[in-house]
Amino acid sequence: MSTANKPQVLFVFYSYTKQTLTVVEAMAEVLRSRDCDVHLAAIEFTDPRYAERFKSFPMPHPLREVLGMIPAELRRRPATIRIPDVVTERAYDLVCFGSPTWWLSTNVPIRSFLESDTAETVLRGKSFAAAVACRRYWRHNLKTVRRLGTKRGGQFVDGIHFRYQGGQIRSLLSLISYLGSGEYRERYLGVKIPPTNLQEHHLAEARTFAGTLADRLTKAGTPAENA
Repeated sequence: MSTANKPQVLFVFYSYTKQTLTVVEAMAEVLRSRDCDVHLAAIEFTDPRYAERFKSFPMPHPLREVLGMIPAELRRRPATIRIPDVVTERAYDLVCFGSPTWWLSTNVPIRSFLESDTAETVLRGKSFAAAVACRRYWRHNLKTVRRLGTKRGGQFVDGIHFRYQGGQIRSLLSLISYLGSGEYRERYLGVKIPPTNLQEHHLAEARTFAGTLADRLTKAGTPAENA
């Protein structure tokens, strides 16, 4: 099948620790194996008020930097981002958002994209899905992506979340430890902590989810079949 006749799939995502990128790559692999033409668009967080804290990994002062994003999350205002050209280079049959949770909701870069005119250009009359990687609070993130994407004219088809191990306190300690060191540790501040980030079973779930999205595209038919 020529590229022009394959279902066109776009992943729009933000990924500082590369966890969401890992999910996106696992899903993209499945969709490509199902004869979809897949494109990845990593949103860049360029806002001068916040970008410096995400410039390098690991973070030199993770707790301070993470807490410092709370006001931006609470204000719910768009920030400056850079949108890759691939987003508007063609019409897509499916757009899938990779959206990590920041505190209680959708991260600032993805929310900013969804509130942009570009999002309406891409989503108007198109199907979209979402994948949320998070420590906690996936519901509000997924709900926000669905609401904003629908407001931009998209048709929500499905969503999935991947939650890290541990309760409220220990999962936060695990995340802060990883952000500050880039390594997995058994203890942080003398407290035993669970593994953070994605586990292999999450990626297996991501691949299964991608398969269901591919089934939807196959059922809908390729552009040539619908012409």
